[in-house]
Amino acid sequence: MVKSFRDLVVWQKSIQMAVLVYKLTHDFPKDELYGLTSQLRRAVVSIASNIAEGHGRNGAKEYLRFLGISGGSNYELQTQIEIAKSLGFGDNKILTEVESLSHEVGKMLFGIQESLKVD
Repeated sequence: MVKSFRDLVVWQKSIQMAVLVYKLTHDFPKDELYGLTSQLRRAVVSIASNIAEGHGRNGAKEYLRFLGISGGSNYELQTQIEIAKSLGFGDNKILTEVESLSHEVGKMLFGIQESLKVD
């Protein structure tokens, strides 16, 4: 039984993904600190944060809204990872791991959203 957002596998995986993004962006060019580095970090932090905040809200409707925000941030992250790859930024192994986790998190978010919807 899920008692805390910390028990949610999707939250755990999004935290794992955030750590990887911070490691990935550590060696990005310094002139990207306020550009792509900042964008990637904000997007990935938003994913886990909104899962947690939504879980703490009252009712499925609010939870769904926050899960939707998490999903949007996840798509943002995927787009920014694509840009980083195109620019040759970052370690390819970490990029691949982040991409894989992002797709997994996206599927999990979708599954939770579907389970909360009332016909």
